[in-house]
Amino acid sequence: MPGLIDFPPFPDDVPTHPLLVVDYQLLKAGDQNEIDTLWKAATELGFWYLKNHGVDGDVQEMFDMGAETMALPLEEKMRFEQGDDGMSFGYKAAGANATDEKGNLDTVEFINVAKDDALAYPNVVHRTYPPTVDARMENTIRPFIQKSLEVNSTLLDIFNDRLGLPKGTLAKKHLLGSPVENPPKHDANEPKAAIGAHTDFGSLSFLHNRLGGLQVMVPGTESWQYVKPIPGHAICNLGDAMSIFSGGILRSNLHRVVPPPGAQSQYERWSLVFFTRPGYSQLLEALTEGSPMIAEAASKVADKSIYFSGQTSKEWFFRRIKNQRTKNQKGPETWRASRGTEHRPEAA
Repeated sequence: MPGLIDFPPFPDDVPTHPLLVVDYQLLKAGDQNEIDTLWKAATELGFWYLKNHGVDGDVQEMFDMGAETMALPLEEKMRFEQGDDGMSFGYKAAGANATDEKGNLDTVEFINVAKDDALAYPNVVHRTYPPTVDARMENTIRPFIQKSLEVNSTLLDIFNDRLGLPKGTLAKKHLLGSPVENPPKHDANEPKAAIGAHTDFGSLSFLHNRLGGLQVMVPGTESWQYVKPIPGHAICNLGDAMSIFSGGILRSNLHRVVPPPGAQSQYERWSLVFFTRPGYSQLLEALTEGSPMIAEAASKVADKSIYFSGQTSKEWFFRRIKNQRTKNQKGPETWRASRGTEHRPEAA
């Protein structure tokens, strides 16, 4: 099963970017030094390692659910396909998305379960899922969601306070009604990018993986660097929504997924991500009225159209997802329309 294999070590001869390490238990305890470390990571790169988060015990069961689902016949999985209208819930087959403006295809397949569906099960909020997902909805998926929600809610509260927003402002933007997790795998022998250069759609991503493959483009550079997976450490990053809400103070950074490096390339790469996104009806705009800090930052940004786009969270997500779909590609302009807060056309 994924995660139980004795994988080869991550190689020492590839360009790697070290991330700051943040201790979740110290954050919960209000340790100011740890909060300062989180703030530094969030404002400079937008990525960090998170340890002592208490979710590792649930991650392996989620990997098992993913393995059971991916092992289903393709015909069965396609019954639960996301479609081409911008919906992000359900199964996504490899090759369903473009990775760049040339139309190159992604190599990732995954299942994406909405937290609303998991918490409401057996009632259906957004859609139905394969039987392998339903079988684990209450005993595997729901506990993972509840623990991950606590982690990301703690982080949101810290950012809320550091941005000078009234208590609970960001929490109110993230009431239930947004997507949650996807355990994908890809063909490790495929030389091109599995997932093209992108910024995340939402607010916070809580990633668990065992093999390398994630790369970041460090601000001010023109080259990709790997993020080394460390046992017991999740990789967290900020998405577009937090960058927009903060007027650009918090960074939503470019990243991509490629095959694992070195000897790890002989293995399938599995990952599990919990996404926190604003509720669909929330307007994505800089929260200038709630924070002088954000108002000052937003007044200095060059592209006001990003921070005051007038788009709701749903419109932002659906636009980005829909314009990545292979069947919707009509030329470079389609893929460009899927871009988020930061993008370099050459960064494929």
